[in-house]
Amino acid sequence: MSMIRDLRAVVRPSLRKASPSGAAYDTTRSASAHSAVVDCAVYREGRRLVHEEPLTPHEAMLRVRRGGGFAWIGLHEPTEEEFAGIAAEFGLHPLAVEDAVHAHQRPKLERYDDTLFTVFKTIHYVDHAELTATSEVVETGEVMCFTGRDFFITVRHGGQGSLRALRRRLQEDPELLSKGPSAVLHAIADHIVDGYLAVADAMQDDIDEVETEVFTAPGKGTSRGVDAGRIYQLKREVLEFKRAVAPLSRPLQLLSERPMRLIDPDIQKYFRDVADHLTRVQEHVLGFDELLNSILQANLAQATLAQNSDMRKITSWAAIIAVPTMICGVYGMNFEYMPEVEWKFGYPLVLGVIFGTCVAIHRTLKRNGWL
Repeated sequence: MSMIRDLRAVVRPSLRKASPSGAAYDTTRSASAHSAVVDCAVYREGRRLVHEEPLTPHEAMLRVRRGGGFAWIGLHEPTEEEFAGIAAEFGLHPLAVEDAVHAHQRPKLERYDDTLFTVFKTIHYVDHAELTATSEVVETGEVMCFTGRDFFITVRHGGQGSLRALRRRLQEDPELLSKGPSAVLHAIADHIVDGYLAVADAMQDDIDEVETEVFTAPGKGTSRGVDAGRIYQLKREVLEFKRAVAPLSRPLQLLSERPMRLIDPDIQKYFRDVADHLTRVQEHVLGFDELLNSILQANLAQATLAQNSDMRKITSWAAIIAVPTMICGVYGMNFEYMPEVEWKFGYPLVLGVIFGTCVAIHRTLKRNGWL
């Protein structure tokens, strides 16, 4: 359909300027009453209704019930008291409300009466000048979505994953927003999964850097491998990434394949594209895990070889030193009848034997790779 052919372009950054209806919501005037509400707006025929005063969730729902459209309410880390009124206003299920308030949930999709409850994990790559054994590579957050017939509620946890820019981009396409809350749900899912791809690319650079150091260290003349703590830290961050990505495949499969009354049929087909992107991310994450296992094993093998090399060198020098020690120890016993003791060339002869024997042992050990 022509009105949704540019659906994916809408949820990505563009150079277009935001329309007046997409102006950022000013929360300062309503912070005392609804401190957790980041934005609250009514959309009718795909356009945001402009009001002189910021709307409360109750006022937004009244306008929707009187004139149609849907309300989109965004919250950030609400408390139980702050969310209780909104939950009662929209008839949200207590179990979903509890999950939304306390967070720390797995990605999932649940249906409560006429409301879909969706949980997404957001992933943010943490820039760092140098990867260390204590570097934080990824930061996680959560976005919970309540999708109803005439409302859409987002509850965000964590310092990252703001949806303000996404809201503005959606407001630039009234035809898309006219599809209702399901269009917003798709846009958020697509936005979050695209963020996964960006994080995967950044993590690939970190892994490539560690891999290069592991396999080029011996060529630089160093006998020690890369700090294993750095590799282990990367494995921990990849595991955190995997926990956000892997459970999301089932919800996206349901959204793309199972007919749902709350999901517009024209929007549903686009969830397949999001699911495909998620599959790519999963393949990246699995590849990262296997590659890091190989890198860790190679690093440990190099450390073991370095230790063996050190032991061989110590043993070789001990063998060389044993020759003069033994000979000098024999002549130091002060027996009356010692070989060549009274011969004037005896002393130089013993020194020559010691030197020649040590040189021969050194050359033999060096030729065998022990020195």
